[in-house]
Amino acid sequence: MGRNRVRLGALIGGTAVVVVLAVLGVLLVRGDGGGDDRADRARSGAESFLDAWASGDLEAAAGLTDDPEGAQSLLDSVQGNMRAESVAFEVSGDPVEPGGEGQDDALAVPFTATYTLEGIGEWSYDSTAVMLPAEDGADDWTVRWESALVHPQLAEGQTLVLSVEDAERAPVLAADGSELAGPSAVWDISIWPARLTDPDAAYAALDELDAGIDTEALADRVAEADPDRAVSVITLRDADYQEHADALRAVEGLQAREGSRTLAHAARPLVGGVDPDTGAGTSGLQERYDEQLAGTAAAAVVIADRESGDAVETLHEQDGGEPGTPVGTTLDPQVQQAAEAALEDLGRDGSIVAVQPSSGHVLAAADWPADGFNRSLQGQLAPGSTFKVLTAAALLEGGTATDDVLGCPQYVTVDGQRFENQDEFELGPGTTLREAITASCNTAFIDNLDRFEHDSLSRISESFGIGAVWDVGATTFDGSVPVTESPNQLAGSLIGQDRVQASPLVMASVAATVADGTFRQPVLVPDAVEERHEAGSELSQGTAEALRSMMRDTVTDGSASALDGVPGDPHGKTGTAEFRDEDGELSTNAWMIGFLADSDLAFAVMLEDGGSGGTDAGPLAADFLNAL
Repeated sequence: MGRNRVRLGALIGGTAVVVVLAVLGVLLVRGDGGGDDRADRARSGAESFLDAWASGDLEAAAGLTDDPEGAQSLLDSVQGNMRAESVAFEVSGDPVEPGGEGQDDALAVPFTATYTLEGIGEWSYDSTAVMLPAEDGADDWTVRWESALVHPQLAEGQTLVLSVEDAERAPVLAADGSELAGPSAVWDISIWPARLTDPDAAYAALDELDAGIDTEALADRVAEADPDRAVSVITLRDADYQEHADALRAVEGLQAREGSRTLAHAARPLVGGVDPDTGAGTSGLQERYDEQLAGTAAAAVVIADRESGDAVETLHEQDGGEPGTPVGTTLDPQVQQAAEAALEDLGRDGSIVAVQPSSGHVLAAADWPADGFNRSLQGQLAPGSTFKVLTAAALLEGGTATDDVLGCPQYVTVDGQRFENQDEFELGPGTTLREAITASCNTAFIDNLDRFEHDSLSRISESFGIGAVWDVGATTFDGSVPVTESPNQLAGSLIGQDRVQASPLVMASVAATVADGTFRQPVLVPDAVEERHEAGSELSQGTAEALRSMMRDTVTDGSASALDGVPGDPHGKTGTAEFRDEDGELSTNAWMIGFLADSDLAFAVMLEDGGSGGTDAGPLAADFLNAL
């Protein structure tokens, strides 16, 4: 027959080892056609039993034995204790006469059992099912139940157990070798219904955690629960628990039990989480590098006493127990902490990314909420007027000078679509490119639509590496600047709207490219990067110098004035990107990008849903930079 499998868990690779044991029977079935028919029926009965066992229908398998209760008890025990990913059986030879007293009519059917087990892989052994013919001469044959059928070395009162000892999980490291993630104290909060004397006080205390607990649904669960069985509520980090510990302890029926989990200490959305039950990485770097971080578990199959649980004999042992290997990143703890503190103090959804222009190393990737989406590397957002750095670069590469006049009217209409500046300001017809950048005038660029081709922005983006595939060592969105198909699309793209999209990492890299003069693909996990993307073209030295000059003027005399006075010779460019929210209402994302010429640091700051680059993102950027 073929091999029958039931998938029960998660496969972990290993080495297949076959333990060959002597078949109990020694005499082949011989005789006339009636003997061959007996062998076929015995084999068929054994296959039915093995099929049911392999499929996980243990009740049906036990029902094919002469001791259904005893059979199901042991089969249930083995299934629970072995936790196999799959179980397969194959009849491995002809039925034989088992010999021995009282077994004249029985036939022994040899089979091979193969388990796929965590930490081991495939483990196989040979065993035998002794088949008994029906007393009334019917075709059905019954399995004679005995523990040795499950494994030949298994005695009555014993079971098979898979013992797995997980390896020590390695940490995710910052550039200085400090841990970004590792074992941390946590507190499991639960409710003991029988001791809950004041439910309203309990649910009020839980609401104060501001952890998204649905207390109405929780109240229903508590009402339906066994009064003497704890109802799990939430697991808190130690710092969060200590902040509310007194209030929680004051409520009768609320319980807190200390434990330990692998948690991210910084850059939580980027570093990711670990499943507390399986120990496997579930997101971020923890998931991407799970195999490296987890190491190799040590595993063994043992015979254990069913009553005491004590191991009696080891049947198979898999070498392992090797600890995991750390994942090293380029994150600078001081820069990361400054970014996270600035976002936390503001308490608004957003991101701050910092990049080292000379190397491309990612120095910080901070997000708020701290346990939310990793928008810093994966966000797909319109960059707004920060994209005018590229628009200006396209003009400069095409021969426009910083003092050439563009004009800055109050609004411009393109094929019936009206474009205007924030708060509908205008600077007049004599406005130069430099003045348009420092004031962030939309209409200056859109009114000069004829200076651009539909692929102008797409081509200049190549000098900044945008739209290519970056090998950073983490999942990233690397920007998109499509070739436009209409004057309206081109007009929107010039000011970082329409179909132009970028992540905060991409825009930090834009600032870094201006600072260094050369695109250096960002890198987060150096050991994992096989080949960095090289820009398809480079900015001319004159263009890079002009961009640096205009970004400095934007700080001293323009919309990025929030950075004026920040140490390190700051350069900047603001952006305010419009979008429609879920309700169809018009809202904005606020941006600020720039670099510190004296500190080899470029950055991007982005705040979601409301505000402007100069008014909102600018002060946040200043708070971040002043903390370095």
